[in-house]
Amino acid sequence: MKRFAALYQELDRSTATLDKRGALAAYFRDAPPRDAAWALYLLAGGKITSARRKIAGVAELRAWTAAASGTAPWLVDASYDQVGDLAETLALLMPDPARPAPERGLADWIEERLLPVANRDEAERREVIVSAWLGLPFDERLVFNKLLTGALRVGVSQRMVQQALAEMSGVPIARIAQRMLGAWEPSPAFLRDLLSAEDLPGDRQQPYPFFLASPLEGPPSALGPIDDWLLEWKWDGIRAQLIRRHGEVALWSRGEERLDGRFPEVEAAAAALDVDCVLDGELLAWQEDAAQPMPFSALQTRIQRLKPGPKWLADAPVRMLAYDLLELDGADLRELPQAERRRQLEALLRRQPDARLGLSPLVAPVSWEVAAALREEARERGVEGFMLKRRSAGYQSGRRRGDWWKWKVEPLTIDAVLLYAQAGHGRRSTLYTDYTFGLWQGDTLVPIAKAYSGLDDKEILALDRWLRAHTRERFGPVRSVEPVQVFELGFEGVNLSKRHKSGVAVRFPRILRWRHDKPAAEADQLDTLKALAR
Repeated sequence: MKRFAALYQELDRSTATLDKRGALAAYFRDAPPRDAAWALYLLAGGKITSARRKIAGVAELRAWTAAASGTAPWLVDASYDQVGDLAETLALLMPDPARPAPERGLADWIEERLLPVANRDEAERREVIVSAWLGLPFDERLVFNKLLTGALRVGVSQRMVQQALAEMSGVPIARIAQRMLGAWEPSPAFLRDLLSAEDLPGDRQQPYPFFLASPLEGPPSALGPIDDWLLEWKWDGIRAQLIRRHGEVALWSRGEERLDGRFPEVEAAAAALDVDCVLDGELLAWQEDAAQPMPFSALQTRIQRLKPGPKWLADAPVRMLAYDLLELDGADLRELPQAERRRQLEALLRRQPDARLGLSPLVAPVSWEVAAALREEARERGVEGFMLKRRSAGYQSGRRRGDWWKWKVEPLTIDAVLLYAQAGHGRRSTLYTDYTFGLWQGDTLVPIAKAYSGLDDKEILALDRWLRAHTRERFGPVRSVEPVQVFELGFEGVNLSKRHKSGVAVRFPRILRWRHDKPAAEADQLDTLKALAR
């Protein structure tokens, strides 16, 4: 644990990407394979706790700390409110041991101490955890608590970890990223295969890492002549890769989740193809004779069902619109220019037309001015704007700026009242940065959205001071505040929803500005938001 705790501290203190990558490479080079495998799993976002594998609940951790440290429960809660991070709070409240326990590696702690007591009686779980607290110095105790709370946030992305592994091993980052897709178990065998320079059988069973577009922030004319770009509509669906290899079909989401069985109509269309291939595209709920897709909320009803019945298949039929061809008949096409991949994709899908597996159409405006005018029609078409793809670009992995851009329509906006606030995480754990907003329904404010992005550091500090001085009630880490502050919120879309108390669900809400000029009584009505729903 000492080696991993030292890595955590080094990553937490550093703000330089190269320094963090160097620290990661050094750790993976020197750590025992079992420890390195678990470190990779944790730094890539994995957790050892889950709803099905309970090691310690939040309330239990607070109670055990209070008893073991002789701290009153109310003081544990007050300390947490001040610190903002539960793992750090608990580590601070426990005294350092006079004589540290014998060193255990990260894998030993997880495999031999924590996982064996998962879902056992409280007394058995408490004994293991409290004894660990009493034997670990602060740095190791902090990381140990991070494992228990699942909050190992240290400013390291999965891509940064992959870059460090690629630099250390010489294996291309694209191959490492591909091997890490989907579910995998942390083990020395997995780590060995991950860093193998040889082609492995499993390499052909995985999807390719997705290429992600960057938001276009300036005028598209700055990108050069429009003839250098392919323009497509930006669909509001589920990004997916459809894989047909050796006659077998697999469907992967961008979130690295296998979707097999959830969209049988799409899988059937892929099975009917006469050649193996890997398609990149968008899953959309779309009625057969409709001119545009159904709202995203209709698609959500399907994603939740592992095996949809006839009613769901009829109420929200799904099709995939493909916009890229990554592999054809076993050949990796990702290094080919975008225009050539598109040509081969069109040839493939037009040879065997099937509405369930269609081609995302190109749009061919003669100028950026004409494109801008067409973009204004996006919402009427049920899309979010344009995708801009450089004709000469290869298919890369991750968010690489320059070749794929998303040129979205301006967000819908609403003026809402701040109702609740909660502390953030990581470096913002001592500040209130997660906010809940409401709209008027008669004389009552009804919560409609949560948002945590959009304010600059100066505004966050000012709002944090105001929140602490104007708190009405506390509900654990959440504060109810005086409903007087108005903010303009932006969002991509809104749908009617029976699952929400307000009756609506907004897509990707964020703060656009703090409306110091507007009193709360003049914030928008809930009916105004509902009128924007599709």
